[in-house]
Amino acid sequence: MNGWIRPWNFETDGNDRPAERIGGRSTVVELDNMKYKLSGYEKPLQEVKESLDLENKKKRIIELDRMMEEPDFWGNPEESTKVVRENKSLKDMVERYRKLESAFGDLGDMIELGNEEGDAELIPEIQSMLDEFVHELETLKAETLLTGEYDANNAILRLNAGAGGTESSDWCSMLYRMYTRWAERQGYAIEVLDYLDGDVAGIKSVTIQINGENAYGKLRSEHGVHRLVRISPFNAAGKRQTSFVSCDVMPELSNDIHVDINPDDLRIDTYRSSGAGGQHINKTSSAIRITHLPTGIVVTCQNERSQFQNKDKAMQMLEAKLYMLEQQQRADKADEIRGAVKEIGWGNQIRSYVLQPYTMVKDHRTGFSTGAVDAVLDGDIDDFMTAYLTWQSLGCPDMKGADTAD
Repeated sequence: MNGWIRPWNFETDGNDRPAERIGGRSTVVELDNMKYKLSGYEKPLQEVKESLDLENKKKRIIELDRMMEEPDFWGNPEESTKVVRENKSLKDMVERYRKLESAFGDLGDMIELGNEEGDAELIPEIQSMLDEFVHELETLKAETLLTGEYDANNAILRLNAGAGGTESSDWCSMLYRMYTRWAERQGYAIEVLDYLDGDVAGIKSVTIQINGENAYGKLRSEHGVHRLVRISPFNAAGKRQTSFVSCDVMPELSNDIHVDINPDDLRIDTYRSSGAGGQHINKTSSAIRITHLPTGIVVTCQNERSQFQNKDKAMQMLEAKLYMLEQQQRADKADEIRGAVKEIGWGNQIRSYVLQPYTMVKDHRTGFSTGAVDAVLDGDIDDFMTAYLTWQSLGCPDMKGADTAD
């Protein structure tokens, strides 16, 4: 024996050291569990490193840095902007992995320190670090799946209120806020292309362009019908009501891609802009609506000051939609790029947002859900995007029980 009497309320760690108990579990056991969990992420971390192809990224950064040092680099503003954007994107990705790798090492050191000192107060800090590490690893892992032809492009997102009248218009405005808040958190630029107010409240439809690296790749998970269940603020009886809004997402295509469009297949209408925009925009018929008669595709734009600018932007959107439609038909996979177009109503929702009688947001494709409804509606939707990319990489399996939210 070591000459001391072991207190009845202490455990040992196997080396006759007393281990302080925390809520019925010892400090040593807690730290050992964390160490075991951390070790399980060593292989996934290495896999992410290989997927990122960091060595080639570093070589490309050196190459781009040299290009930017050339005296005539800024002679072509369009090309130089692309180079600067690519360089920043590569450096950001390399730095993110470096921080992740550093966090992995720091966690190991903290766990060893906790074991040496037997300090229970370190456990909450280590747990917080571990949770943050796991979240960032899963996010970065999902981003390695953004390998689609258009994933790196800017995104054009359109929301249309469906069944539910004023309720759906209000729901449309809530989703509009959710996506703009998400984009702001990502550091993306937002441009409103078209905006139509609801009859009583909210928004009937809105089209925005979100500019940033991988904007389309992330937002394509949002394509489909979104369902809201809540006690209606517009119903005096306080009844629970269901509302629907469709979300259409497509990439902004480069000028290098051109689609032949027969002018005879187009119907072009002009009208006065409905949103805020100053005297010129509201007093002239500068807004444009273009209908492609063979397909029934309709695009609108009203944010520019002149009718000609709105027409150019609307034609660009139409070309993008027709090009994607052509790609879908050629691949014979309707949801490979843009996703299947569904009726805005019951049974077609991809995600449900339930505010009453309980709180839950659930994706019916992936089965991912959360009770943090307020955070989601405030733009915290990255976990849904990550779950979608992971689900898609697995071949879009049918998730049993994913459609049980009422």
